[in-house]
Amino acid sequence: MADLERHWSAPKGFDAAEGSAVPLPRIYNSLKDSKQSFVPVGGPASKQLTWYECGPTVYDSAHMGHARNYVTFDIVRRILEDYFGYSILYVMNVTDVDDKIIRRAKRNYLLQQYQKQHPDPVQVLSEVLSALTDSIAAQSHKLAETTCGAQSARNNAKLARSNQAKDTSKWEKLAKELDTASAQEELKLTQLQKAQDSLKQKGPQSSVSDILAIGGDTLGEVLDKREGHTVTDKTIYRQHAARFEKEFLEDMDSLGCRRPDVMTRVSEYMTEIVEYIQTIMGNKMAYESNGSVHFDTQAFRDAGHTYGKLNPWAVGSAALAADDPDTRQGNGEKRHPTDFALWKAAKPGEPSWDSPWGQGRPGWHIECSAMASRIIGERLDIHSGGEDLRFPHHDNELAQAEAHYHGCGCQQWVNYFLHTGHLSIQGLKMSKSLKNFVTIREALETDYSWRQLRLMFALSPWDRPMQYGQQAADEMQAKEALFKNFFQNVAVVMRQHSTAHTSKWAEDGQEADLAKRIQAAQQRVHEALLDNLNSKAALDALLDLVKDTNKYLADRQGHPQGPPAQPFLVRKAAAYVTRILRVFGISTAPPDQLGFGGEAGAAAASADGSAKYLDAFALFRDTVRSLAKGNKSSGDILAACDRIRDETMLELGVRLEDRGDESIWKLEDPDVLRQEQQAKQQAAAEQKYKKATVAHSKKQAELTRLQKLVQLPPIAEALKDKFSRFDDDLNPTHDTQGNELDPKAAAKAKKVVDKEKKTREGLKKLESDSELLTRTEGELRQLAQEMDKLRLAAQSQ
Repeated sequence: MADLERHWSAPKGFDAAEGSAVPLPRIYNSLKDSKQSFVPVGGPASKQLTWYECGPTVYDSAHMGHARNYVTFDIVRRILEDYFGYSILYVMNVTDVDDKIIRRAKRNYLLQQYQKQHPDPVQVLSEVLSALTDSIAAQSHKLAETTCGAQSARNNAKLARSNQAKDTSKWEKLAKELDTASAQEELKLTQLQKAQDSLKQKGPQSSVSDILAIGGDTLGEVLDKREGHTVTDKTIYRQHAARFEKEFLEDMDSLGCRRPDVMTRVSEYMTEIVEYIQTIMGNKMAYESNGSVHFDTQAFRDAGHTYGKLNPWAVGSAALAADDPDTRQGNGEKRHPTDFALWKAAKPGEPSWDSPWGQGRPGWHIECSAMASRIIGERLDIHSGGEDLRFPHHDNELAQAEAHYHGCGCQQWVNYFLHTGHLSIQGLKMSKSLKNFVTIREALETDYSWRQLRLMFALSPWDRPMQYGQQAADEMQAKEALFKNFFQNVAVVMRQHSTAHTSKWAEDGQEADLAKRIQAAQQRVHEALLDNLNSKAALDALLDLVKDTNKYLADRQGHPQGPPAQPFLVRKAAAYVTRILRVFGISTAPPDQLGFGGEAGAAAASADGSAKYLDAFALFRDTVRSLAKGNKSSGDILAACDRIRDETMLELGVRLEDRGDESIWKLEDPDVLRQEQQAKQQAAAEQKYKKATVAHSKKQAELTRLQKLVQLPPIAEALKDKFSRFDDDLNPTHDTQGNELDPKAAAKAKKVVDKEKKTREGLKKLESDSELLTRTEGELRQLAQEMDKLRLAAQSQ
């Protein structure tokens, strides 16, 4: 196992930048796993950057795990460009030639053909169940191997700790990664077992489509092994990749991500990739074997390079490299277990291209090294991707590039490697292979708006894991509403300002305090962005400023006779909040506008032209409400005012709010107003149902009590097991043996009788009202019917 020493060469001018009076941003660099001052290749004063982002492998729809990566790095990019003023050449690849694409396109095609040729669900069910049985056995074996590897790493870590060995950390890190891998393999096994159980339960009465919806992926693997070599039409693969590339770019647009400056597609760089491999071979760090070319990791080390710079503890772990086809392929052809494929010899049923080694296609890792080098060259400022790409993909990229530029003395191809933390769902990273994903389109259709998603990612440190779920969605809706309400409050103050209002700051010091809070928020944001581009801390500072400004406005507006709110000061706060939200891509407002922008911004742009009409209407409503309040019989007028507020103005996208004896208006998206109104109606309906439930329970208890009273026997009969004789007032005189009660016993007996009399007091009411029981039963039925109506009404909201 490799030594854990981390090899990193500081860029030119790094030491001077570290001691500079003007601090540079400090960024978490995966090559050192620590924060370091960010110094461009051109030196501390340079504002020119190069950035290569590992783009999508376009074999399926993008999910929220992809959004975590691309939206997060879009925010990081915007901070560097729009806040710190760097000019970035931003390059992103699209992998359109890859094992996953070939496998998915081929299996989809074979499944379509299979379904056409096999209409009998009994036969299909039998084949799918057989495929699942084999897959479960294979997955069980894989899980056992991974679990065993994790246990072995834990044992080695324990031994290293007890011996205080230098390699303790690498064994601990390896054990942690293998534990995660084991949990993922266990989930895959569970999913296979659930699919098997579900199909057995459904039986052959299911349709072929239903059977394949559950077990199609597993059957597809069998069909691929059996018939994959027959799929020779290259357009099947290209059309598959083109479809999901288009969908990915549309998804990124819907999330507000900036397009890259350069987008490299693997299928268009075959010549450059072949030449890149030839250079590595010429430097004696790759070798040909049976039409394939493998990277020679041992020769790379012998030439003075370090293999495994990002995850040195993972080098040599078969379990962690198990899902990498370039490492797994050609085990019988490789010189060393850690060698990996640069070029793969053609196989039947796969697309291929010409090369000096015969027909074939590139490995996964080589594409990024070759294409990034073609556009940027032998030194990159930034390379980025998801945490799961650190090993083996990015470690292999680094090795390939250093081997390619070996003649130039290259020991470091990338200065800063950035990796986003995983997006987890129920404790495991969201992944296509784990089938625990939510697509971007599903998330946007159900739980989030694009702005709420950007808020969620900006409020999570970019380099740390984060959780996905309904709680996060609820929190982001609340955060978005808080910002929106703030901008609306500021707009009201700006609208209501006139030259008649004093512009002098009040003696109570509130304006001076707010001004200081604005300055403090600006300083907090700047310090946060210097410290690892910490958008979460920056947004926390903005949220505090929003709350401070809202508090100032509430205090000023809550005392009409006191000093007025100063519009230019609150506008300053809103302008700064807008600016930073614009930097994060959360606001689309142009520089001369406040707020989120978009539809709300367009409406705000026309606010000045319509303000006098809206103000006139608000004044009219105030007058009508005032008259109605003076006449208690004028409820209809108040109801009409409410209908205008809740119906007419809602559809116009105007929110009317009562503030004491006056109304204020705010522009809002009608859909938002409808959702709020629906939520209020839902809450009101639920409250009515709750009240009806309580009333029904009380009436049921009343009926039960009356029914029990009717069934009560006379007192003498009820107490015959205690007393044998009673006087005219029903007081016991003799016990059950016929013995006369002494005074003390008679007093106790009287208390017993008094209790029975009290229990029967309700009988007097029944005796005086013979219809009481029947009427109570009818009232209970009416309440039950009312409950049913209210329950249905609540469900329909």
